[in-house]
Amino acid sequence: MTILIKNIKKLVQVEEEPRKWVAGADMAKLNCIDNAFLLIKRGKISDFGTMENLPVMETSAQIIDASGQMVFPSFCDSHTHLVYAGSRESEYIDKIRGLSYEEIAKRGGGILNSAKLLHNTSEDELFAQSLKRINEIIALGTGAVEIKSGYGLTTEDELKMLRVIRRLHQSAPITIKATFLGAHAVPAEYKGRQVDYVNLIINEMIPQIAAEDLADFIDVFCDEGFFTTEETERILMAGMKYGMRTKIHANELAKSGGIQVGVKYNALSVDHLEYTGDEEIECLLKSETMPTLLPGAAFFLDMVDPPVRKMIQAGLPVALASDYNPGSSPSGNMKFVMSLGCIKMRMLPEETINAATINSAYAMGISDTHGSIAKGKDANVFITKEIPSYEYMLYAYTQNLIDKVILNGTVY
Repeated sequence: MTILIKNIKKLVQVEEEPRKWVAGADMAKLNCIDNAFLLIKRGKISDFGTMENLPVMETSAQIIDASGQMVFPSFCDSHTHLVYAGSRESEYIDKIRGLSYEEIAKRGGGILNSAKLLHNTSEDELFAQSLKRINEIIALGTGAVEIKSGYGLTTEDELKMLRVIRRLHQSAPITIKATFLGAHAVPAEYKGRQVDYVNLIINEMIPQIAAEDLADFIDVFCDEGFFTTEETERILMAGMKYGMRTKIHANELAKSGGIQVGVKYNALSVDHLEYTGDEEIECLLKSETMPTLLPGAAFFLDMVDPPVRKMIQAGLPVALASDYNPGSSPSGNMKFVMSLGCIKMRMLPEETINAATINSAYAMGISDTHGSIAKGKDANVFITKEIPSYEYMLYAYTQNLIDKVILNGTVY
């Protein structure tokens, strides 16, 4: 199938020479072409440029006239917990009444609540619930998503989650990466015996997950009240032995040392980072690790925002992701995440677009195929409705501005 999108008002995030990421002052720059065309062949981006350089087209090509509209690369959402059972709106009310995230967790809520719900939900029902969320985020412009386990907290239920993620990968047109996050919380039955749970993850969960090839990455919630740096290192080393690359939940609740551990083990990304100081920034500058910010969680939990301006001014790249989950960020809308980046963290529109496309593609390990408009990359793009500027996408934060979605060269 050949698709020609013509008369594009603005083709956003184009690259003649693909980059692995955008960092520092370059995050405020966005390469675009006005009055453009985009040619897609066999699921890949074949050519692009100005309309005056439009090539002669084969008669069988599908033509899409995008007059007044813009074309973006699809969003890459590099941190989600999209596979979960039920919802947790009762905890939302607890938050309104003044309880903190930590207080809710101590009462058996939070992650442990989701683990109980998931345990009582069949694999088929979990798949059906999750597929609805996948279709939802596709319609909102996301073309690639990372999904974590971590609401199982037993070997059987962690495997159930990862098998659902595999079924989603096989069933949906979106690109999916799977992350094993058995170290998301300590189950109630292991209270006072945390080392035994860490041993279970290392000696039982990881080998079984590796035997079924269910996970691309391994993650640990390395933060105050969850897993220590020493426990994190043990778990990461075990996962790496089986070929899982590192990701880390770090510094959401305190300066936990998680960033430093992530860099030490060549983490693809360290995520959350609300509590990030000069030492952490200096550590990241010497690494290949992508700092990934989750403003939806900070917004929902009314937490401090990470020091993104300081990070960018120091020369770091930054990615944005939704953290889509039932307890602290019940939304996979990357457009809204970008608006939060602007409103809450004072990021420029160009910075948020770079953070949600090319940089978040790197944070998923797919920057060679996703995250920008470049020849040879996967044809994962969306066409907006008629809008006055790309800044309007972030300004009009509740409006649905997406007209068409194209994934792997197929229009949805």
